[in-house]
Amino acid sequence: MADSGKRKPILTALAILGVAAVFLGAGMMLVIHLAGPSPKALSFDKKIGVIPIVGTIDDSRRLLSQLVRFREDAGIRIIILRINSPGGRVAPAQELYREIRRTAETKRVIASTGDVAASGGYYIASAADKIVANPGTILGSIGVIMEFLQIQELLNKAGVGLEVLKSGEFKDIGSPHREMTPRERAVMMELLQDIQNQFVNAVARGRGLPVEQVQEIADGRVFSGAKGQELGLVDQLGNFRDAVELAKKMAGIKGEADLVYPERPSIRLLDLLAEGAARGVIRAARDLLQSRVAYRWDGWPGETP
Repeated sequence: MADSGKRKPILTALAILGVAAVFLGAGMMLVIHLAGPSPKALSFDKKIGVIPIVGTIDDSRRLLSQLVRFREDAGIRIIILRINSPGGRVAPAQELYREIRRTAETKRVIASTGDVAASGGYYIASAADKIVANPGTILGSIGVIMEFLQIQELLNKAGVGLEVLKSGEFKDIGSPHREMTPRERAVMMELLQDIQNQFVNAVARGRGLPVEQVQEIADGRVFSGAKGQELGLVDQLGNFRDAVELAKKMAGIKGEADLVYPERPSIRLLDLLAEGAARGVIRAARDLLQSRVAYRWDGWPGETP
């Protein structure tokens, strides 16, 4: 019994020492964590959202979802759009432009351009608060293009005929089996001019430039990033890191920032290959058989990140 009474104080002391060691260790870990560079757990107010926009813009749904998600994330202070695109279809570019402008009302947006930010790619960039471009970035190409495939000679050689019944003169305008009439060309040029005016007005509004100034260079030509700065199309020359530094300054972030990218959905390799092949076939058939009106620069050498 005496031995048992002696052991109790010793066990109590060991328990107290153990608890003290746990608290001391936790305190040391907290100090080390605080002293470390940009701890993610404590960088709630140092997050910069980065949304890559790469390649031809044919569908805006995924990018719109990413933009809205970052806008509603209270931990993200500012958003960078990393653009490397020759543009694409008109409606997706306009949808992105509108959502970027809406986002800029509550959260600043910076466009950082890579190799190319032309036509629809620049259309999107012009909606941002600031544009940072490399001196050699290819940008501009403010214009609209529409293409029609002509296969009447091929059909004639193959002995294939086509009969069309239509309710109005212009119902089969742009049909691939015949050339357009002068009246049809006039109708399509009126359409193109309307969409062109939308492009010019969007750039003028986004960049804070007079419409007349944008119209002078809205003939489809491309510029270097350096020339774009002279023309008021670019705010600052620099690379992606320069855009990050500008974002930190605009958001009041001190020290290193935590760059947050959209999560990529997990897709199995076979599914990805099958989906890519199917999309390629569908796109090729669509491009062959349908006309396209687009904010697109056709000098794009390829789709690379």
